[in-house]
Amino acid sequence: MRSAPLHYILEDRSGVYNDSDFEDIYDRLFLRIAESSRDAETSILMIYDMGRRSSRRRDSRHFDRQPSVVLDFGTNGKLGNVHFMQPPAGHSLPMHQYLRKTTIFGGSLSRRFRGSDGQEYRWNYRSIDGQEWSCVTSENHVVAYFTLKPPDVPAFHVSGNTLTIHESFSHLAIELFASLTIMRHIAQHNL
Repeated sequence: MRSAPLHYILEDRSGVYNDSDFEDIYDRLFLRIAESSRDAETSILMIYDMGRRSSRRRDSRHFDRQPSVVLDFGTNGKLGNVHFMQPPAGHSLPMHQYLRKTTIFGGSLSRRFRGSDGQEYRWNYRSIDGQEWSCVTSENHVVAYFTLKPPDVPAFHVSGNTLTIHESFSHLAIELFASLTIMRHIAQHNL
């Protein structure tokens, strides 16, 4: 009998925020993010819940599936819209409304969002030692975090980066992954 929760630890295969596979080390969840289109003006990213991985090679199975989330970025990397595609609550929002700054004059790298469970969550950049990104509840309980591979540790066939989601929040995995991707985009483009 297990006494402690078994967190979802998703290995980031490529380390590229807009084109990678994230696979739980216990094979309970497999998420893929893939760029659908890019031109000089915009970029569209699609997030897929792939279920379980069927092979270690990257394949094109996601083209047979409807994405769970579509991230539609604007001109020159600006924030666009987030589209949640899965029923029953399929809806779209501007990214700046979905992920709001925590304070009016605060930095862009601390933002909050309301999950499908009605609770408010907040992503923070480097606020906890060893974590690149941390997501906490309004009571400051850690829900998820993203870590980078330490430079002195070798990585084999993966980037060494991981997204950890606490087991009791696994029902929010798609939302946590989508919001983290937007946060990483904000950091990448200095928005």
